[in-house]
Amino acid sequence: MESKKLVEIEHLKQYFPVRGGGYFDKKVVKAVDDVSFYVNKGETLGLVGESGCGKTTTGRTLLRLYEPTGGKIFYDGTDITHVNMLPYRRKMQIVFQDPYASLDPRMTVGDIVGEAIDIHKLAANSKERRDRIVELLSLVGLNTEHANRYPHEFSGGQRQRVGIARALAVSPEFIVCDEPISALDVSIQAQVVNMFEELQEKMGLTYLFIAHNLSVVKHISNRIGVMYLGKVVELADSRELTFHSVHPYTRSLISAIPVADPKIARNSRRIMLKGDVPSPVDPPSGCRFRTRCPYADEVCAEKEPEWREISPGHFAACYHLDRVK
Repeated sequence: MESKKLVEIEHLKQYFPVRGGGYFDKKVVKAVDDVSFYVNKGETLGLVGESGCGKTTTGRTLLRLYEPTGGKIFYDGTDITHVNMLPYRRKMQIVFQDPYASLDPRMTVGDIVGEAIDIHKLAANSKERRDRIVELLSLVGLNTEHANRYPHEFSGGQRQRVGIARALAVSPEFIVCDEPISALDVSIQAQVVNMFEELQEKMGLTYLFIAHNLSVVKHISNRIGVMYLGKVVELADSRELTFHSVHPYTRSLISAIPVADPKIARNSRRIMLKGDVPSPVDPPSGCRFRTRCPYADEVCAEKEPEWREISPGHFAACYHLDRVK
């Protein structure tokens, strides 16, 4: 049976104007530049890359928290690029990176979780609303008495659980997880990742899981996309990408994953990249990765590499895939 696409973006662009220079010197940051992918119903698509590569902007633009500069967004086959988003807010939610910044410090946890229930009129009376809040809190591992407390009274991990409960309040089908564990202690990260997996199994959720930690992403994701400077450079099945990646940037990321076995670690080769990430205001011509790529030549500077399928379900954009070792 063929998997059903729940969310799809085609040639998505998100440009932000940059102030500075003269009046006529209008520059833009191409935060997301011609990105296309889809997420099947019930799967987790991981999106990884360095800070500033456009992962978060992709997720937020997909939800239309930012209005896209160009391209199309589809939800369950319907083009939602220019429609009123309120009906879709029930179906599409987000868990933010920093749980402290995304929770109102003046509201109790009960009101934070209950706000979406009120907006979408999901409870007939106050008792039903209260029961639903308690149910959501227990779903993410919090107690009934936590409903009357304020965000500052919780640890980072507990606050993130509140953020997850808030996202689940409207019974969504699709959740953008925007680096949901990067602000947490390492000891708490595994608990939160396991909870995401349990919730997915229990509620049939679909995730776009954004992170810069590739070892976490490969654990939770069915497929992984790798972003660099506003572009997706490679996309494949999680196992395929881990063991048979073809893009030089992906190879470098994978080589940086710590290995627990000291013998394997000694024999593994770390691929170090030269230079720094170029400015997104003035990206390199042609392939954006060419200034740091060991295989780059004149062709890479002239024209952008084509995004193509190199094996079933495995996509990449590079001129020198045959040379990458």
